[in-house]
Amino acid sequence: MNLRNTFLLILFIGLGLRDVSSQSVEFSKYQFPNNRNELSDALSAIKEGDKYWDQGPGMVDFAIDAYMKAQKFNPDNSLLNYKIGRCYLWHNDKTEAIRYLERAYELDPRISLELEYNDIHYLLARAYHLNYEFDKAIAQYTEHKNSLTPERLTEQAELIDKRVQECETAKEMVGHPVRVFVDNLGSTVNSSYPDYSPLVVPEEDMIMFTSSRENTTGGERDKDSYYFEDIYVTYYKGGTWSVPDNAYDLNSNNHDATAGISSDGLILYIYKSAGGNDLYECPLVGNQYKNPSKLPNEINGGLKQSSASLTFDKRTLYFTSIREDGYGGLDIFFSKKDDRDRWTKGMNIGAAINTPYDEESVFITPDGRTLYFSSKGHNTMGGYDIFKSEFRDGKWDNPVNLGYPVNTPDDDVFFTMAASGQRGYYSSKKADGYGGQDLYIITFLGAAKPMISQGENELLAYRARPVMVTDLEPKIEQNTILSGVILDAITLEPLQATIEIIDNNKNELIASFESNSITGSYLISLRAGFNYGISVNKEDYLFHSENFDIPEDAVAKKIQKDILLKKVAVGTRIVLNNIFFDFDKATLRPESTAELDRLFKLLIDVPTLKIEISGHTDNIGSATYNQKLSQERAKSVVDYLLGKGISQNRLTYIGYGFTQPVAPNDTEEGRQLNRRTEFKVLEK
Repeated sequence: MNLRNTFLLILFIGLGLRDVSSQSVEFSKYQFPNNRNELSDALSAIKEGDKYWDQGPGMVDFAIDAYMKAQKFNPDNSLLNYKIGRCYLWHNDKTEAIRYLERAYELDPRISLELEYNDIHYLLARAYHLNYEFDKAIAQYTEHKNSLTPERLTEQAELIDKRVQECETAKEMVGHPVRVFVDNLGSTVNSSYPDYSPLVVPEEDMIMFTSSRENTTGGERDKDSYYFEDIYVTYYKGGTWSVPDNAYDLNSNNHDATAGISSDGLILYIYKSAGGNDLYECPLVGNQYKNPSKLPNEINGGLKQSSASLTFDKRTLYFTSIREDGYGGLDIFFSKKDDRDRWTKGMNIGAAINTPYDEESVFITPDGRTLYFSSKGHNTMGGYDIFKSEFRDGKWDNPVNLGYPVNTPDDDVFFTMAASGQRGYYSSKKADGYGGQDLYIITFLGAAKPMISQGENELLAYRARPVMVTDLEPKIEQNTILSGVILDAITLEPLQATIEIIDNNKNELIASFESNSITGSYLISLRAGFNYGISVNKEDYLFHSENFDIPEDAVAKKIQKDILLKKVAVGTRIVLNNIFFDFDKATLRPESTAELDRLFKLLIDVPTLKIEISGHTDNIGSATYNQKLSQERAKSVVDYLLGKGISQNRLTYIGYGFTQPVAPNDTEEGRQLNRRTEFKVLEK
């Protein structure tokens, strides 16, 4: 302790801060000789408030209520104002914290010298910081640092310097806001308790989230005095979100929390504290997520695993964990499936993403190229901020802060992107919140105005008056949403079928998933700039193929595509939508390989099947020329299958030219439909 601080401490002890102050009024019989009963009640209220404060942040409301009883009796006590201000730092609106902490210091500045309470400058700095008064915060952080003994300075210098840097970062970001709407989901969904970790299904009509509210299963409180976590569900119906419900088998008397959801909505990941703070996988069965199964030790190998995100191909899982090979606190790890579909040991994603501080709430976009996560490190404004990083040239780029008003000086965490790429959902602690963390929706505006398609107006109609800022124009990756149902072509009964997504340019399988077992519905989020082949397969049915070429500059849109699967029957015709030829030639292009191999597999799976391959053209050019070109193209397909080992007696080919159109030839769209390759079942 330096000489100055030693002198002041001796002075403080000698004078007795609370007894001799000219401003602070002590709770003593000497100050209130005629109000002994009221004084006794006030002292009991302070003792009760101290008890609640010691129980953890989940009890600060009770602590404030108790302290305020004493405050009504004596509003001019420095220490009581300090305690009230300290409690209000846990509330959404920090102006009350500033009010009481400033009053505490005004009543007696020497409170900062008392060993138990000499953090008032730091608390004031936090209150200013969280209330966007960054210059005042920096001044108070500096004052606190200068008041520390050498021993305490060694302990706190790094933290204080980090706080000052957070204020500098926040000043820059608030001065250059990004173009977004950030809107609270409202009091129907959010509560006066912490609500966080939203997971949105692809259709954006259901949100699952975590809450520590009073009707949690079991009703018990944890050591921080918050109620145990439960998983809640809210549905978007009739223009509003429904009252959240936690009556699900996924919940228990312990902590149960949402952790992640696959991009197709078919796999839910949850966190359970019982048995080791681990991650569980829940498949969608009909319309409910059921049968949680614990992920293997390759993933659940740390002290705690809290969030997860699965790539579109379901081969890589990103997750957060506390373990020995981390950089500090929670880190982001990843695990890949091997050739036997087993998860490999989790690997740390590396120092480009992870810091000595906590990283939490990981989300990977469907293409596996953009990682969103929250961190207390990097260039945060304070608490957790949301960052994104692009995977380029085999490594992750330096993370980029999503900026203000998405991020704030308080905790902003658990970000997830909607399938369309136009909206994000996350939890944040803002002044307009209802208590603790609240759920918010982010609408990314891009260069001009909100991108709202006709079908989305109703979805956004529930939003409160938006706060729009316009300095920066963030890059928005808009996805095309392909959805529909898969039905039997004759009975129209819903079918659970396998859907495969292929990058035709690379002949790579991007993803494989199934339609809903009850409704036959499916939904796919397709990123712009690719040519996709989509194949639908089910046993005893002929496969169905579609082709979608989505240009790089495509705007977000929704495509409804219902698919009718035909059973294997003589005379059935199937269009091979993903077979491509060089212009005006019969040369198969490499993008055709996946479709040709599907046809080959069908012939292998049904060894008695005999088919006819037919070529068709539009009516541009002579009949003779088109018949010859169509026949040569059909022969190219047969030659490919023969080269793979299919017997000659199972294959025939014919060219029909433009004699069998399926659409008028007076438009480019119609001519495109007529330029096709088909196969017909001759024998089965």
